[in-house]
Amino acid sequence: MTAPADIPTHRALVREAGRLALRPRPTPPPAPGELLVATQVAGVCGTDLQMLRGLRDDPAPVIGHEGIARVVAAGPGVPEALARPGTPVVINPTHRTDPSFLLGHNVDGLLQERTRIPATAVRGGLVVPLDRLPDPVPGTLIEPLAAVRYALGLLATARPRTLVVYGDGTIGHLAVRAARRLLGDGVRVLLVHHTDEGLRWSIRHPVPGVEPLRPGPPPALGEGPVAALLATPRDGTLAALESALRLGGDDLTVDLFGGLPPGAATALLPGVDLAAVRAANCAGRPVPGAFARVTTAEGRRVRLTGHRGVANGHLAEAAAELCRDPAAYRDLVTHVVGPREAVPILNRLSAGGSRTVDGDRLVKLAVRFAPVPVPPKESQ
Repeated sequence: MTAPADIPTHRALVREAGRLALRPRPTPPPAPGELLVATQVAGVCGTDLQMLRGLRDDPAPVIGHEGIARVVAAGPGVPEALARPGTPVVINPTHRTDPSFLLGHNVDGLLQERTRIPATAVRGGLVVPLDRLPDPVPGTLIEPLAAVRYALGLLATARPRTLVVYGDGTIGHLAVRAARRLLGDGVRVLLVHHTDEGLRWSIRHPVPGVEPLRPGPPPALGEGPVAALLATPRDGTLAALESALRLGGDDLTVDLFGGLPPGAATALLPGVDLAAVRAANCAGRPVPGAFARVTTAEGRRVRLTGHRGVANGHLAEAAAELCRDPAAYRDLVTHVVGPREAVPILNRLSAGGSRTVDGDRLVKLAVRFAPVPVPPKESQ
């Protein structure tokens, strides 16, 4: 995209035919009700990689919905609390009532130096000022940690004695680190890996009280309610669900965190609309959360839940947690690069390449953009 000579430009990671390229993009001023923000650091998640691989049809040329930004400029009508240049913010990527806004999916995301936030998102309260600012690198974990807190809050209603987390990506590792904070010190936590490489990483980065497991049946779970959190890529959710449905223990509650492929169904849950179960909770509503009570093909009663998006309160809680105890999560941001260095890494990952980058397993990639001067606020 070429900008007219009188319009400034910024650098962006742009999708082009299934690959990323670093390109200049025009930076027009914000329209009425809009905000222009400068990305400080943005994270890359599994959903981003699915879009790069063509597994999703989301149209935004610029992906990225995790990160910290600062306000650069505000259009007319933006509330004063948000309009102040330099204000650190996190963007809630999911609008509960307006499907036209999904940051980094159908509107341009944060993997660029400047991002325009549409008026519908500003009016909807999705730009959240940060009273306390985590260090920028662990700050990339605010949105995924908020989603984990949402999921664990739903599962907490079952009062589980055991939590089984499926998936050794960022979400799985965040979940086992946050589990006892939200479910209680007495909960037993198991992390089921889907690769030996991931298992080796977990062994090198142990979390007190967490049992890392290879794929396959877990050990005996003992008495008491069991909760399972499916933190897998959406093409692995059904296999994880079927494994979870075979867990022992008493009451079983399963969170379909990882999303689902179109038309997903399993013979173990005949007639259950899994997508509807997951979509019943959106951006923190309803309160209390929705659960489906279903019966497996073997006659076992199970509770299912899931969610899309998070509430602003989840984001604020996650930011506060990362300020309070950054050391518990910092090791998950394994690679921090600039936008130019991010291009070959992401193109290799999108092509199905190894998650080993520079000799280390990649858990979370953070793309750090150079600080950009923010104009001083005009005197009133």
